[in-house]
Amino acid sequence: MKLTRYCASLVFAACMLAPVGPLLTSAEAASKIVAVVNGRPITSYELQQRSKLIALTTRAPSSVAKRKAREELIDEALKLEEAKRVGVSIKDSQVDDAFASIAKRVNLSQTQFKQALSQSGVNSRTLKNRLRAEITWSEVVMQRFRATVRINESDVIALLQGKEGTKDSATTSVEYDLQRIIFVVPKNASKSFKNKRAAEMKRLRARFTSCEEGTRIAAGLNEVIVRPIGKRLETDLPAGFVKQLNAISVGRVTAPTPVDSGFEMIALCGKETINSDATARSTIEGELRNKKGQQLSRRYLRDLRSNAVIEQR
Repeated sequence: MKLTRYCASLVFAACMLAPVGPLLTSAEAASKIVAVVNGRPITSYELQQRSKLIALTTRAPSSVAKRKAREELIDEALKLEEAKRVGVSIKDSQVDDAFASIAKRVNLSQTQFKQALSQSGVNSRTLKNRLRAEITWSEVVMQRFRATVRINESDVIALLQGKEGTKDSATTSVEYDLQRIIFVVPKNASKSFKNKRAAEMKRLRARFTSCEEGTRIAAGLNEVIVRPIGKRLETDLPAGFVKQLNAISVGRVTAPTPVDSGFEMIALCGKETINSDATARSTIEGELRNKKGQQLSRRYLRDLRSNAVIEQR
């Protein structure tokens, strides 16, 4: 079953459950309180749902799933309480996007994914609330420790040296030579003026076949600014922007994107693969930050637990 194949990653991608929603099912209405965390009750329905989700995503025996579910629900209550205390909240759209992303990874529509969960006795709301708490807690941890997480250069160098000579070692990076072309459009410009500028940008893109000639043409147009960006490594650029650059050939320009002053196009004047440890360094730094973040998150939660009033029934 397609749903089963995503289970191993899901348990790490979504780690909490929070009860929301104004409508109660008969099972919810008949549920009992199984624990109280700082005055917040956890019900038998929540415990049952979480147990089923854990069993589904990890194939753990029901007894193990139930024990783990209870602990996760307690942790979740503490995390969400702390998020409220520090003023962190997330939008429903973030949860919906995360849910849709999981459905896409298992090649199911959202409707099909909900049906697959339901067939295993799991309400889709259970997973969505789990995702909500996961995303919220990540934001809480980031907000608290963003300024304190420091990566030592010596640690990066040590790991780089350890990777040298291995298949995973990344010793090259792509360097782009870029120019910025800005078509100025006032915010209060008329629709006809905006249409005129759009036509001008379209014509320039068609004529732009080299940076030398293309930037000369652009500089000769009214209210058009040409500015050099210079050479940038792919690791220094947003992934989405790198994708745009890789979609065009050298000497061409990207599609216009809105900026404060009007519209911007980026000319790709050069592209070269060079020897560099930038990609490997970026990967290692990300791994170290993630490891440090996980350590701080566990410590943070441990402190919350030690100061909490937890009653289990």
